[in-house]
Amino acid sequence: MKAKVASMVVCGAASLALGAALLSQAPATAGGQATEANWSSFGGTADEQHYSPLAQVNDKNVGQLGLAWYHDLDTFDSYTQPLAVDGVLYFAVGLSVVHAIDAKTGKLLWQYDPDVAGQPEARTRMRAGWGTRGIAYKDGMVFTATREGRLVALDAKTGKLRWQVKTLDEAENGYITGPPWVAGDVVVTGFGGADYSPTRGYVTAYDIKTGKKAWRWYVVPGDPAKGFENKAMEMAAKTWTGEWWKYGGGGTVWHAMAYDRKYDRIYIGTGNGFPWNEKIRSPGGGDNLFLGSIVALNAKTGEYVWHYQVNPENSYDFNDAMDIELADVTIGGKLTPVLMHAPKNGFFYAIDRSNGKLISAGEFSKQNWAKRIDPKTGRPELNPEALYPDGKAFIIYPFPNGAHGIQAMSFSPRTGLSYIPVMEGGRVVTDPANVKDWRYKPGMFVNTGLGAPPAGLTPPPAKSMLVAWDVARNKIAWSIPQPGVFNGGTMATGGNLVFQGLNDGSFNAFAADSGRKLWSFAAQNGILSAPISYTVGGKQYVTVITGFRSSQANTPSWDYTEQRRRVLTFVLGGRQALPKLELVDRSNQDDAAFTVDPAKAKIGAGIYNTSCVICHGIGMISGGAAPDLRKSSVPLDADAFSSVVHDGALMPRGMPSFENLSAEELEGLRHYIRQRSRETMAAK
Repeated sequence: MKAKVASMVVCGAASLALGAALLSQAPATAGGQATEANWSSFGGTADEQHYSPLAQVNDKNVGQLGLAWYHDLDTFDSYTQPLAVDGVLYFAVGLSVVHAIDAKTGKLLWQYDPDVAGQPEARTRMRAGWGTRGIAYKDGMVFTATREGRLVALDAKTGKLRWQVKTLDEAENGYITGPPWVAGDVVVTGFGGADYSPTRGYVTAYDIKTGKKAWRWYVVPGDPAKGFENKAMEMAAKTWTGEWWKYGGGGTVWHAMAYDRKYDRIYIGTGNGFPWNEKIRSPGGGDNLFLGSIVALNAKTGEYVWHYQVNPENSYDFNDAMDIELADVTIGGKLTPVLMHAPKNGFFYAIDRSNGKLISAGEFSKQNWAKRIDPKTGRPELNPEALYPDGKAFIIYPFPNGAHGIQAMSFSPRTGLSYIPVMEGGRVVTDPANVKDWRYKPGMFVNTGLGAPPAGLTPPPAKSMLVAWDVARNKIAWSIPQPGVFNGGTMATGGNLVFQGLNDGSFNAFAADSGRKLWSFAAQNGILSAPISYTVGGKQYVTVITGFRSSQANTPSWDYTEQRRRVLTFVLGGRQALPKLELVDRSNQDDAAFTVDPAKAKIGAGIYNTSCVICHGIGMISGGAAPDLRKSSVPLDADAFSSVVHDGALMPRGMPSFENLSAEELEGLRHYIRQRSRETMAAK
């Protein structure tokens, strides 16, 4: 765990010469006034709008935008967003390995590896999630949260450790993939885990300078017999039934937050229950506070201020980990402090930040779980069929990936529009065969509490689009179709532009007012993370990090081993070029002497489809998050397979240890991998 100062490690030399007129320009907004040059928070500023007021690059000259430099990344995962402060780019990739790079030249300044794989807790916690999606910055310090549960503070100039603290002391099977969030004088972190095991969600705030714990706030109530931590938990307990605390309750805060400087509050987006199916965790029904909610907390004390529950009676994976963005918007002739939120469930919510009351909620994507959101009560009017009564199966929209996932949306104060990467897909929901007898499967396997879909009931293929949502008018302003299902986060700018990377390997600029494509760059990889923009020396730069991962196959297919994970930085007049892309089309591996035992393969299928599928892909067709097991030689050798899967030989490269798997289960996996490899080859 040490910082590493590097010499020049850059894959492309900068070519940044511009004309005299351009050199004389200062960073400016559309109105011509100078503005700040930094991108110091996940969403740019504390308002988290993913908006840059810079307009040096605009809809008139974006065609002159070119590559300034690129930097190759030696990592297994780069679904992450950088920060830019005073001419330095900061980001973390893979197992929270933090990089500092000269934003003008691409030179690596320092690197810090927190040695996640070397921590004892990682052997269990690395079984869930992927890498890291972002970091935080404040007062000369960079903050990252590690998968196995530490919050780490680094000196921004040197990369040396300032302090670190273990934050998952009350979450045995929790893990962290989201960024920490700065809220005044504290830095706040949550965690994930409510899809895997009994977990009680909470967020914790630490003093920025010392790392001392300032406060902790629990999302759901614990065992009533042990008393309640505060009045909010006492209130919440009245909305639960049965012995929910034995399941933990869920509600983990695994991504979105936002700090409101106006009210000195931090808003947190809470997760789904454990398990998803409310008939198991709260059999008598109830709203189950504070699941599926936006909660406002006093940033100094952690005290509850208000909440808005987006999904009462949540029996799906609908959660509120998606962006929480803040703005003052004129609605009905009145300037209103608005919290904007477009979660998985397909509705765009505008909430009054002063009191938590709903202003408006409108459909930005196909959904059928609710008939409407009551404008007076703010509660959804549920579709009874969506609760899959009496075990009746139902194709629900949106699917668990969400109408909007964690790929960032953006909001432009210039246009009044929010730009959302939207997915439209359905999923079959139904009860398990014996709801009352359901028991969770330990070992960090996905435990939804749902049953297997009936034969023949299959949702149509999912699709995607970029939607511009008019916040003041509560309606779609424009929408354009996009390739595949998963596309990158968006950034809006003062130059009437929206930047976004797509799964087809292109990085694009669209006109913010109309959606017309104005510019495109072949990035040689799919892109999921959101871009940022900043200035150095009076020039506006745009940076995005490439990398693609999914649990589903994609076209084109971004093979895990072939991906070009890079930092790409653009400037007007940039003339750098990427090296020629030469991909190797690897074939399925096999051993003719290996005889598949169907009984063993059935055991392996049960393991694969409740754990391995998350990274290695549905149907064993990789979506880029992990190697395609059909094309790997490792499963052909029992000892090598056990070394990797059971013993954790590749933990430093992101492959966790599954010490909980027996020899019989490991052998079952090997047979299932061979079975699927041969089935897919025969289908070609």
